[in-house]
Amino acid sequence: MVKYLGSKRLLVPAILRAVGDVSAPGGTVLDLFSGTSRVGHALKRAGYRVIASDHNGYAATLARCYVQADREDVLDDAERLVAELNRTASRVVVGVGAGGEEVVEGGGWFARAYAGEARFFRAGNAGRIEAVREAIAAKGLEAELEAVLLTSLLEAADRVDSTTGVQMAYLKSWSWRSGRRLELRVPGVLPRAAGGKGEAHLLDAAEAAQRFEADVAYIDPPYNQHSYLGNYHVWETLVRWDAPGMYGVARKREDVQERKSAFNSRRGFEGALRRLLGAVRAPAVVLSFSDEGFLSRERLEGLLGEVFGVAQGLATVSCATHDHARYVGAKIGIHNPKGERVGTVGRLRNREFIYTIRRYGVPGAGDSGVRGDGVAVGAGCGSE
Repeated sequence: MVKYLGSKRLLVPAILRAVGDVSAPGGTVLDLFSGTSRVGHALKRAGYRVIASDHNGYAATLARCYVQADREDVLDDAERLVAELNRTASRVVVGVGAGGEEVVEGGGWFARAYAGEARFFRAGNAGRIEAVREAIAAKGLEAELEAVLLTSLLEAADRVDSTTGVQMAYLKSWSWRSGRRLELRVPGVLPRAAGGKGEAHLLDAAEAAQRFEADVAYIDPPYNQHSYLGNYHVWETLVRWDAPGMYGVARKREDVQERKSAFNSRRGFEGALRRLLGAVRAPAVVLSFSDEGFLSRERLEGLLGEVFGVAQGLATVSCATHDHARYVGAKIGIHNPKGERVGTVGRLRNREFIYTIRRYGVPGAGDSGVRGDGVAVGAGCGSE
């Protein structure tokens, strides 16, 4: 899967254990901030029916591939079409300019934006990405198969980009991987889960929470001011293929300035999380959070207690803490758009918290109907 800020790659086993503590495989899990669908994909592999939602188009596309699409329905066509699209990429004519740089004959708006005005890709690969994306658009495919092909292209582009893993800026000098030739691969689409066919939705988290019932709601909200749309605007454009207006050195989509989330605001975060938690229609909740987030651990645990009625015996809350290295960007430090260092490296490790909330008397599959014992938030918390 793509390089991603906030990826739960290292925490997936712990998240699966937390979900397994409150729901057996075969249950339904609602993933309200699906991102790259790394967690949703793992839950599907474990047998859960997953309903994935995210408000960004690229994330909804990844979820349609990794959560909703089933291997038995799409694999044969995907293998044939990925091979065809690689042939399309191979026909892109790449030349050499006067300064020795790559140039592409007939490059369009995508190549101009991301290999000319910005330098996220070398010209040859930008031209190949553009040609493949146009070919996918021309096919008029069914939504799940199209999502598989778009995911294949997005992941192929990620393997040849020139960033630290976020698209706020590009590297001053070309990354080692940018010289590779674009090559699509069939994504690891899974067979249908024992719990039933998954779903992928392009929805705000609060709307999804109100719309869908589940056995478990998994919540992994943004922790700070960094917008995922701003960090991955190229992927949003690649999926939407809408030739948006752009601004700045990084050629961000203009709607990055408009599509704001309260979860990226220190002032708005707590209220947004409170409303979301209150809207959840599930007898169990698993929540991921970080000590880099807007809320302190003490305030977050107080909020969980208030929303779920821990003191009234309506829920119990436990947590596990996980210490691990911060994202690679933390090691590189802070740079301006010209690639010049303008800050110093801070701490290199952080702690992730995984909270498990069991609710009592809440309608939904698996509800015991028995009131809790009022265990205080934080009781039984441990480290792994």
